[in-house]
Amino acid sequence: MKPHFQHTQFAWLLVAIPFLVLLFFFLLRWKRKVTKRMGDKRLVKELTGNFSSVLFSLKFILLLLAIATGVIAVMNLRKAGDADGVNRKGIDVVIAMDVSKSMLAADLPPSRLERAKQFVNKLISTMPNDRIGLVLFAGKAYLQMPLTTDHAAAQLFVSSARPDIIPQQGTVINEALKMSANAFNTAERRFKSVVLISDGEDHDANAIATANDLADQGMMINTVGIGSPEGANIIDPVTGEPKMDASGNPVVTRLNEEALKSIAESTNGVYIRLEGSDEAVEAMKKQLSQIESKAFGDVSLMNFKTYYWWFAGAMLILLLAEFFIPERKKLATA
Repeated sequence: MKPHFQHTQFAWLLVAIPFLVLLFFFLLRWKRKVTKRMGDKRLVKELTGNFSSVLFSLKFILLLLAIATGVIAVMNLRKAGDADGVNRKGIDVVIAMDVSKSMLAADLPPSRLERAKQFVNKLISTMPNDRIGLVLFAGKAYLQMPLTTDHAAAQLFVSSARPDIIPQQGTVINEALKMSANAFNTAERRFKSVVLISDGEDHDANAIATANDLADQGMMINTVGIGSPEGANIIDPVTGEPKMDASGNPVVTRLNEEALKSIAESTNGVYIRLEGSDEAVEAMKKQLSQIESKAFGDVSLMNFKTYYWWFAGAMLILLLAEFFIPERKKLATA
């Protein structure tokens, strides 16, 4: 990679240089007018005999150079050095995981949520060259982690996921899909996939329409169903007792397979019902392998050689030189 500036947005500061040059010429013009008004040229020459226009101009040039080198220092010229797999092949995958309280049901022991975590962590382990993003959702969706190759961090976020991190309860699949889409680079129309993991309960009617819109943007949505169609009680983690509805009856949560299948089919994705984690991971990997891989550079993995201090040092030297150079020339002594 060729040397480049990290902060190009500061280049506009260089506009100050032509502005200062214009002011300098206005100053010289003003000095000439003032000199003419003073009258006797011989007297003016005697009064300003030790003033050096050359030194005055030199000080101004040094000041301009100091400003220019200072701006370049702020822009941080750098060059990429060695990196661990800078040019990599991979795809971008956003994992959207349901953390609503219905995921605490134990029809998939020890619980739907724990089995979902096992699946996600195993899936991430099989994707060393891919960038992973994480969206957690219940009654609201949050981007927990943007796309990154830091898989250890991704697995840490997954392992710490729990229902109480999202106060609003429910299963807003529609919002989860939109949040997942926002994690991708909108300028690219390929190489995007979402892995949606949910029991599909409280299905959002707008989810199918959103999935169709995302399919038009080149996105594949693969869904993983957690739970059983027969359903199970939701156990309150605090009391250890089944959760009751307003009538005092135990709340039963069931896997909504039809909703998850419809979302996957509308985007040429695949629906997988999670039973054995290894089998589900293998099926998902097979599906994701159909997506064309792309080469991308992960800047976070690069070791950069920066030239900031070279320009900062040059600016300091120029300012010191400008400070110590006098505007007056030494007069010859008799």
